[in-house]
Amino acid sequence: MKIEKLKRENKQWIDEGAELLVVCFEHAWDTKEEALEEMEKFVQEERIALVAVEEESVVGMIGAIPSYGKTGWELHPLAVEPSYQSKGIGTKLVAALEEEVYKQGGIMIYLGTDDEDGKTSLSEGDLFEDTYEKIKNIRNLDGHPYAFYEKQGYKIVGVFPDANGFGKPDIWMAKRIRDK
Repeated sequence: MKIEKLKRENKQWIDEGAELLVVCFEHAWDTKEEALEEMEKFVQEERIALVAVEEESVVGMIGAIPSYGKTGWELHPLAVEPSYQSKGIGTKLVAALEEEVYKQGGIMIYLGTDDEDGKTSLSEGDLFEDTYEKIKNIRNLDGHPYAFYEKQGYKIVGVFPDANGFGKPDIWMAKRIRDK
């Protein structure tokens, strides 16, 4: 497995990336056409777009969008083909992305990780009440990806209660990648 920068010219990998978005984020991209539109944004010049390739096929991808000038970058998206998950590919993609953001002068990376399916304790009850206590005592109920990001050094820095509907928060995480 190798990690490569994704270029606009590589139509095969863009097409495979779109298929990966549909598989990994069915709630966000219903059709391949919608996912191809997202891939067009993914490969814009100012963004970072990386793919994990196994035998010339895309098995994972990660991207970042510059924000706050170029000091803060939003990690968007991270997707790994389900049959390749839990094999270290996501970890390698995150590390490669952090290196690229660092080269661009980035200080921190942030991301939102939705809890649309009740996979964390943050989906239980009213998150507008005792917000910080609930964040402090978060529990992973069913394989929510926030735990993966914590293993990569990301911290929960806030939440948007009900962002995806009642009891369906967006969990915001961030990591500093450059010392002062």
